[in-house]
Amino acid sequence: MEIAIPATAPGIELSAPLAVPGAQLSVPAIIPGMELLFPNGLPRIEVPILTGIPGLAPPAQAAPAVVKPQKTTGEVAVDAARTRLGADYAYGAVGPGAFDCSGLVQWSYEQAGVDVPRTSYGQLAAGTPVPLDDLQPGDVVSFYGGSHSALYAGDGQVIHASTYGTGVTTSPISSMPMTGARRM
Repeated sequence: MEIAIPATAPGIELSAPLAVPGAQLSVPAIIPGMELLFPNGLPRIEVPILTGIPGLAPPAQAAPAVVKPQKTTGEVAVDAARTRLGADYAYGAVGPGAFDCSGLVQWSYEQAGVDVPRTSYGQLAAGTPVPLDDLQPGDVVSFYGGSHSALYAGDGQVIHASTYGTGVTTSPISSMPMTGARRM
C-alpha cells in the first residue's frame, strides 16, 4: 500500500507529496522524531531532520571557513634567514650577499618589519629575556658571552652566519656555549 503524505521540515517545503511505500496510519514510527499532524483533516508529517530518504537532501550548509594561522614575527625572520643559507660570512657585512652573525639577525628581522640593534651585544640587550627552555622560532640566541648571535630555528637548531668558509648555516644550539636569549 502506498500513501502520499505532504511532508515539511523547518526550512524545507516539498512541492510534491512524500510517497511512503507500505505506510499505514502509524506513520510516525517510520522516521524517528517525526510527528503526525492533522490540519484541515489531512495527514501531514513534520520532520525535524530529513535523512536517509532517497532523492531528498538536507538543506545545504555553508562550508566552514579555513583559517590560516598567521606566522609570528620571529617565524617570518627565520624564514628570511633560511633564504640566505649558504651566503658568505664577512665581518661587518649586513647582507644580502654576505653577513656577519649580528648582520644576519638584523637583516632577517628587517624582512619581518622589526628594527634590531646592529651588534651582537646590542641584540643581547634588546627585546625580552627568554628562558632557554622556552625558546620559540625567531628568538635571538647569544653565545660566547654575547659575542655571537643566531636565530633559533626550532627543533634544537639555530641559523647563524658562522665564520669564513662556512657562511650562513644551521647548527645544533648545543654546539656553542649559550649566554642568553631574547624575544624581539
